Amino acid sequence: MSKKENFLKGFFKENPIFVFLLGMCPALATTATFETALGMGILVVFVLTASNIVISMLRKIIPSDVRTPSYIVVIATFVTIVGMLTEWLAYDLYAALGVFIPLIVVNCLILGRAEAFASKNNVIDSAIDGLGMGLGFTFALVVIGVIREFLGSGSVMYGNYLPFLVDAPINLFTLDWFLGPNVSIADYALSMFMSPAGAFIALGLILAVMQNKNVRKTEKLEKEKKAMIAEKKRIALDKKKQTALKKVGDAS
Repeated sequence: MSKKENFLKGFFKENPIFVFLLGMCPALATTATFETALGMGILVVFVLTASNIVISMLRKIIPSDVRTPSYIVVIATFVTIVGMLTEWLAYDLYAALGVFIPLIVVNCLILGRAEAFASKNNVIDSAIDGLGMGLGFTFALVVIGVIREFLGSGSVMYGNYLPFLVDAPINLFTLDWFLGPNVSIADYALSMFMSPAGAFIALGLILAVMQNKNVRKTEKLEKEKKAMIAEKKRIALDKKKQTALKKVGDAS
């Protein structure tokens, strides 16, 4: 596997949430808004990449009988670091994510990549794997967060939890301009999507779309395969006919 394939696999082919359904707890609990989803994703990217690097460096030193506890200690160390940094740099995000920051320690995605990849590969490949899978995880969280916030509130905001790049909260996306000056899309928002039930519905809709796409792709490949087989049979039959005609011509 090339380094490019190693990096990109986490976005679509092996996306932790949309393909393997890993990390469902933060995917459902921290995606009520775009910002909380993005914030959780950034923290996971840091922890996953850093822990992959350290575990890869220590893979030949850690005894096999204490491998999993050792991985958890490494991961917990980086989770503690990101928790303290988040509390210092983005306290509102820290308060919004709450217990889900320390719960990154038991995120099956991070421990799974440590066991399945970092413990068996060199530092560079492990770092690329951690960064790619982390960004793929973040991508999935952001997609769910944008859908939930837009359908639940009628807009997508930035600046409430992440204070970087802006001095005050800004509206990234809304359809108020489309509805007219006297109508607000917030009046038609589905507040259910801001609740835990909305997270299941949003994720279900995304998975349904992806499954439909996969089914169509599979059906297309099956049709192409059948057409190829039929074409091969036709060519073989034509060759048999030509051979038979040639024999008749030689006999006459």
